[in-house]
Amino acid sequence: MSLKRLQTATTVSIEFAALLVGLSMTMPAHADDLEQVQTLLATRQCSSCELSNAGLVYADLRGADLQRANLSRANLSRANLQGANLRGAILAGASLVGANLTGANLDGANLTATDLRYASVTNATFQGATLDHALLQGTIGLTNTVGNPEDFYRWAMVATEEKDYASAVANFTQVLARQPDFAQAYLGRGVARLQTNDRAGAIADLKQADKLFTAQGDTKTAQGIQQSIKALETPPNRPKSGNGFGTNLLSAFATLLQLFLP
Repeated sequence: MSLKRLQTATTVSIEFAALLVGLSMTMPAHADDLEQVQTLLATRQCSSCELSNAGLVYADLRGADLQRANLSRANLSRANLQGANLRGAILAGASLVGANLTGANLDGANLTATDLRYASVTNATFQGATLDHALLQGTIGLTNTVGNPEDFYRWAMVATEEKDYASAVANFTQVLARQPDFAQAYLGRGVARLQTNDRAGAIADLKQADKLFTAQGDTKTAQGIQQSIKALETPPNRPKSGNGFGTNLLSAFATLLQLFLP
C-alpha cells in the first residue's frame, strides 16, 4: 500500500470511529436498558444483556459476566473490566478509552471501530475478535497478533505530521513488531528518534532501513540514507547553537525528510 493511500485512509478510519463513539453520547437509553444496567452494576452478571449506548464510565466491572452482551456504542471509558468475560460481546463503536481490560476474555468479540486508546489489555485474549477500524494508539499490553501494521503506520504518520515524535516512535515500533521487514517504518522511526534527541537509536534504525531498501532494490533511497548515516556518525567538532545540530546534521535531517515524507 502506498504512503498516500495510507495517509488518506487515516482520516477515514478515525472519523468513522469517532462518529460511532459520538453517537453513543446522544442516543437515549430505554427503561428496560436502564434496568439491565442496574442489574449489571449490582451483580456483575449480565450475559446477553442489551446495554447499547449505556453510560458506564469508571464502572467497577471486575470479573463481570458480559459474554454475548450488546455494548455497542456504550461508554466504558476508564471502566475496570479486569478479568471480565466479554466473549462474543458486541462492542462496535464503544469507548473503552483508558479502561482496564487486564486478563479480560474478548474472544470472538465485535470490536469494530471500538476506541481502545490507552486501555490496558495485558493478558487479555482476542482470539477470533473483529478489530476493523479499532483505535489502538497507546493501548498497553498489545500482543503482536492484535492490530495490523498498516493501521499503526497511519497513526505514526499522523503523529509525525503533528510533531508528536514520541507517539510516532511508539507507533512505528508497533509496526515493526508485526512486520519486521517494513523498511519505511525503520526510516520513519529513525527520523522521529532524531527529533527526540535519540541519535544512537536513529542511526541504528537508519542502518536497518538501509539494509532493507538495498535488499528491495531501492538503491536511490538506500544511498540517501547512507549519506545521512555518515553525517550523523561524524558530526562537526563545533556544532552551531540552536537545536544542537551542526551543518552536517541539519543536512542529514533534511535528506531524511525528503526520503520519508511523500
